[in-house]
Amino acid sequence: MFKGQYRHSVDAKGRIIIPSKFRESLGDSFVVTRGLDHCLFVYSNEEWENIEDKFKEIPSGNKEARKFMRFFFAGAEDCEMDRQGRVQIPAHLRDYADLEKEVFSVGVLNRIEIWSPERWQENEFDDVDEIAERMADMGLMI
Repeated sequence: MFKGQYRHSVDAKGRIIIPSKFRESLGDSFVVTRGLDHCLFVYSNEEWENIEDKFKEIPSGNKEARKFMRFFFAGAEDCEMDRQGRVQIPAHLRDYADLEKEVFSVGVLNRIEIWSPERWQENEFDDVDEIAERMADMGLMI
């Protein structure tokens, strides 16, 4: 399980540091793909296999499902961490998420999200109380 947020820089080669608290759960190789809200989603290989299994059950006759699968899987890249805990983020993914000089790595349960500082700060948490009420309606009580 991933939790917490960390700020790191992007080096000249497009590499970022995976926070040390995430490394053991993530493993040396993992999958990075386009996420929602113009961030990147990072999944361990085990979690990625679970996601693939879920998507295999979705009927391909659903146009929106096909569109989302293309978005999600076409952007996916197998990545490896080097000995210093860095990972090379492919250019097309850096472009999608507007990653330039710095990133926020955010733990969100089964995945890591990688955000540009600007996009991360655009997340407004002013309406969290309202969202929490809707989550309670879905059975999530904290």
